[in-house]
Amino acid sequence: MLQHPRLSAAAPMVLWQKAALFAVVIVVAAALWTDSEITAAVVMTLLTPAFLCVSVLRTFAVHEVLNAPLRSSPAPPPAEPDVDWPVYSILLPLYREAHMAASIVAALERLKWPAEKRDIIFITEADDTATRFALQTEIHGRAGMRIVTVPPGSPRTKPRALMYALPLATGAFVVVYDAEDDPEPSQLQEAYVRFTESGPDLGCLQARLNIYNPDKSWTTRQFTLEYTALFDAILPAIERLSLPVPLGGTSNHFRREALENSGGWDPYNVTEDADLGIRLARMGWRVEMLNSTTWEEAPPTNAIWLGQRTRWLKGWMQTSLVHLREPARLLSDLGLGGFIGFNVLMGGVILSALVHPLVYVYAFWKLGTGDLSLWPPQGWQAIIWWSGVANLAFAYTVAIVLAFLAVWRRHGVRLAARAVLMPLYWMMISAAAYRAIVDLIRSPFHWRKTEHAARSSANSLTFGPEGR
Repeated sequence: MLQHPRLSAAAPMVLWQKAALFAVVIVVAAALWTDSEITAAVVMTLLTPAFLCVSVLRTFAVHEVLNAPLRSSPAPPPAEPDVDWPVYSILLPLYREAHMAASIVAALERLKWPAEKRDIIFITEADDTATRFALQTEIHGRAGMRIVTVPPGSPRTKPRALMYALPLATGAFVVVYDAEDDPEPSQLQEAYVRFTESGPDLGCLQARLNIYNPDKSWTTRQFTLEYTALFDAILPAIERLSLPVPLGGTSNHFRREALENSGGWDPYNVTEDADLGIRLARMGWRVEMLNSTTWEEAPPTNAIWLGQRTRWLKGWMQTSLVHLREPARLLSDLGLGGFIGFNVLMGGVILSALVHPLVYVYAFWKLGTGDLSLWPPQGWQAIIWWSGVANLAFAYTVAIVLAFLAVWRRHGVRLAARAVLMPLYWMMISAAAYRAIVDLIRSPFHWRKTEHAARSSANSLTFGPEGR
């Protein structure tokens, strides 16, 4: 990030953003104290169009799902013996993952890429001797695998580890995987073919992420619904609309030139993936979806899920603040469509998570004070409130339909039917969003690690939904 310091989250907010936020809080608080009814109506007037844009994007994603081929992944490209495969670097930042060493090494060995042309770097922290010992045992005698140790320093984050290892990587193409990942065996080949057949401005390919443990708990089922809708529908729709694509945290395949030109990963941003996707778009690189799946573990408990989601939302807040430091420059870099798309997607996710529970708080407050009508019966306020109610109903409907269709195609109707419970899951996301605000203020660079469970042989699979 040295060549792009203005796009680093090292300073979470610039002066004008702090002043604007303070002013908004003071004005809204004073307005609520003066006339809560009028203030609530004005706020809804301002927010309804933004949330409607998110629902319209989901509607377009429904169209994408309905018109996508049923097969989740194309047939593997032939591994022709005369193909001059380049060196492909695979970066795996790990911390306290000794129990995952065997499964991740086995998953990497299944990748169809010549052993002499693979550059697999396991990145460990200085104090994590257990993970290093486990890896040394697993990779002994295997070609193209090595361990790199990141020296002590701050902030201790995944992007800092990646930035330390990047200069040591030798590949013309680079991909990032996580400890629990199980990518489809042909994924590197498919990515390389896409890079060679597309124009030189294709900087990154994002593989589709999905979940191998959806039946573990209620939370894993809802997480699977969310992830499937995102990677099988929403992100492809964003790509089709030529909007900036916020990357997922793993299975990002980069052209080395694009990665270095865009500044790499920001060590201070705890969702370095989403931030890098926006920065690639600002630098003129295309980001596209790769029709290959990497299977991941959903957080099996509410506590693990809450920590992970708090970090994600804190990072999205960081990313929004960083790229909106200079709105005119962002508009110039992305164009009008990209600028609107960035704000709808990033702002929509954050604002909807924060505002969603407040709608119900207001409704219950009205009921508690004896006002059973909830909405003004006539006048301009009635139009505003009923528009907001219609927008909320539309948002629920399109999100549930999208998740149902995407998951039905991937995992079958039994899991897809759980989409009707998504509004409850959104309340959990809202709790994580408010926790993220506290984290952003108190410890902006703290990395809440997601704990992973060791995979059993039954889960250590490379399968598509057809094989479940």
